[in-house]
Amino acid sequence: MLKGLFKKIQKKQPISKNKTHQPVIIPRAEHTISRTMISHNALKVLYRLNSAGYSAYLVGGCVRDLLLNKQPKDFDIATNALPEEIRKLFRNCRLIGKRFRLAHVVFGKEIIEVATFRTHHQEGQEKHGHMHEGMIIRDNVYGAIEDDVWRRDFTVNALYYNIDDFSIIDYTGGMQDLKANMLRMIGDPVQRFHEDPVRLLRAVRFMGKLGLQISPETEKPLQDLSDLLANVSPARLYQEVLKFFQEGATLNTFKLFQQYRLFAQLFPQTAPVLASQPEAAKLVEAALYNTDQRLQAGKTVSPAFLFAAFLWHPILNYVKHAQEGGLPIHVAYEKALKAVLRNQTASLTIPRHLIVTIQEICFLQHRFTCRYGSAPLRLLDHPRFRAGYDLLLLRTAAGEATGELSDWWTQFYHGTPEQREALMKTVSQANPKKKRRRRPRIKKHPAKQD
Repeated sequence: MLKGLFKKIQKKQPISKNKTHQPVIIPRAEHTISRTMISHNALKVLYRLNSAGYSAYLVGGCVRDLLLNKQPKDFDIATNALPEEIRKLFRNCRLIGKRFRLAHVVFGKEIIEVATFRTHHQEGQEKHGHMHEGMIIRDNVYGAIEDDVWRRDFTVNALYYNIDDFSIIDYTGGMQDLKANMLRMIGDPVQRFHEDPVRLLRAVRFMGKLGLQISPETEKPLQDLSDLLANVSPARLYQEVLKFFQEGATLNTFKLFQQYRLFAQLFPQTAPVLASQPEAAKLVEAALYNTDQRLQAGKTVSPAFLFAAFLWHPILNYVKHAQEGGLPIHVAYEKALKAVLRNQTASLTIPRHLIVTIQEICFLQHRFTCRYGSAPLRLLDHPRFRAGYDLLLLRTAAGEATGELSDWWTQFYHGTPEQREALMKTVSQANPKKKRRRRPRIKKHPAKQD
């Protein structure tokens, strides 16, 4: 018992009183966060870390969202325990990441992410933290809470919930900015964007999904530094796009991405098409509007469908160009799908299984035009039929000349077997097949023998 008490005293790191910036402690009576709002598993992790003698706090987006009366998607914890020490406390823990070492404590489908406090790179060794041309390449220099707070990106994400006394610890004025609906970068925005260019996307995502206004000093470099995203790995950018698809404010965020010239860094083939083809912009906006409606209704969304909507017009333009060059339409589609997706994966590392699904949804747009024989009935059994059909409807709503085709498929999809048979006959009568002329049979004469 005495040994455990000594360990707790030794490990516990109180907030330093010698730092220039003293924190504001917001007691339980002055904020709205209750333990009943926090994941039971997150509380379990917090209490076990505390009982083992470590400091542990809820931090980041979960604290921000709880204060905004929103349900957090996940709960993140910051602690002075090292990753290896966290793993010893939890059998259900796995360590991930090289650039940023994290502990994931797994409870079925829920993952509680636990990060060790970080400090500035100049205070650590090369093997723990490394920067290249102002960008953080490796970030495993550990410190205390008063160091960690200045490594975070925005003030509203730098609030710490203390499970010991249920208070909120605020070093950066995040609580005041949250009440003022303001998004403000911690430190010099230009330097912080250079350290991690993904913060450009995060800034716009927070503006879009939370309705925050960006502070003038944070906004000023936002548009000018969009080229920094070229230095971020396509795999990491793909993860940011997935978050964008799943946050329920995709249409607002998409418009902000365009406003700050960030969209072209993510979808370089789509951006110029949106500027020159009104129906392309309408299609993307319609797809994002529907996505937001589905998320608000508690339904799931398909990243593959959204990628298909984003890439459809670049694919269609490629098909038209290939046909002008004399290629049959089905060959033109195959070449277009391969070329456009190959170029897109240079910007975003889209997984192989999603690429296959995107190809199927887009190729169905061609197959929908083939309504002869048993082809329509076979298409109804296609695993991507509904996604392809939904894209066809959006194309029609966006102004493409597919009205007759989408109407026919709507009747066929919802029709009885008798109605479907009648629809197929209508197509056959309107477009009778030409009889193939038989080639004259050439008689083979037996070879003369000497």
